[in-house]
Amino acid sequence: MTRRTLIAGVTAIAAAAGIAACGSSTPSRVATVAAAARATRIGLQRIGTFSQPVYVAAAPGDARRLFVVERAGRIIVLVRGRRQPRPFLDISSEVNSGGTEQGLLSMAFAPDYQTSGRFYVYYTDDSNNIQIVQYRRARGDPDRADPSSSRTVLSIDHHTETNHNGGQLQFGPDGDLYVGVGDGGSEGDPHNYGQNTHVLLGKLLRIAPRPRGGYAIPAGNPYGPGSGRRAEIWAYGLRNPWRFSFDRRTGDLIIADVGQDTEEEIDFARHGHGAGANYGWSIFEGDLRYKQGSAPGAIKPNLVARHSDGYCAIIGGYVVRDPSLPSLYGRYLFGDNCRPQINSVVLSAGHARENHATGLSVSSLSAFGQDNAGHIYAVSLFGPVYRLVQH
Repeated sequence: MTRRTLIAGVTAIAAAAGIAACGSSTPSRVATVAAAARATRIGLQRIGTFSQPVYVAAAPGDARRLFVVERAGRIIVLVRGRRQPRPFLDISSEVNSGGTEQGLLSMAFAPDYQTSGRFYVYYTDDSNNIQIVQYRRARGDPDRADPSSSRTVLSIDHHTETNHNGGQLQFGPDGDLYVGVGDGGSEGDPHNYGQNTHVLLGKLLRIAPRPRGGYAIPAGNPYGPGSGRRAEIWAYGLRNPWRFSFDRRTGDLIIADVGQDTEEEIDFARHGHGAGANYGWSIFEGDLRYKQGSAPGAIKPNLVARHSDGYCAIIGGYVVRDPSLPSLYGRYLFGDNCRPQINSVVLSAGHARENHATGLSVSSLSAFGQDNAGHIYAVSLFGPVYRLVQH
């Protein structure tokens, strides 16, 4: 395992410190944003400190609650900014967080959560395999989940290695569940899973969870029955898509894929596009050839971030749609697990421009989050979770 793995570098830093841790805009709009940025100041407002937090989410239709995912297997709920004394969900007995990239890695709420109470978690189990599991909100208590309501949606064989688990769940604008899965681990994709459409590793999946567990294949997925390819696949050629997101205004998809030795990458697909996209790994790392072989129709990244500039594991964020952050509005935020600086960039199909530092820094960044009002959060694996605010 190299320092390019997502959480391994954080673990080494934490140990040394004695800590147990580990879409597009018009030109006039861009000019307005640039002018506003010079006249205002963006800051970080701490909302709490947690145990190895890796994700932040909000439930559709709920303006009061924010949910913080802790790697060991707990989800903490804040109500109007106040941390509740009991976890929303504690499945630490089911979660294997022993490896540096393992644990409870994210959650996503069903679009109809207010009526169905269904939500989904992504974690690694004691066999190193990936589990996507559905739970329900407890009856009569919106601050608690019912741990007995678990229904397995999808299990992915990942038993040979502990790293490159992916970890992101997001419901897309189409109402389907997207799942980011790493290439199976080790280094260099030794089994060439990234380009193998017969396996689920190294992919972005798109599925329609069933209320009683399991899932269906949504219409429009690129590989249908009889194709010889896994029908769950939406896109492939990914190394470790730790974080991806959809622009809440346009529906555009942005994937931040953790690199190997040289480059991190950000991939972009306009809303309604991207089915069957090949992002090139492991024939390409970023925009560079990594090994011999074929990657049919490989799409170059919109943006690469080089390890020579201090990057090691890119942390993807969101396109800012928070009206209280006018200087960042319409810009995509991203950071890195090794490089504290947070940047913003304007993305469009095939292009990335105006990649600038925001002036914000978060050490050991593990994720960004977004709530129903569009507020953006930054998560440090060392414990703090911050909301971005503008003064």
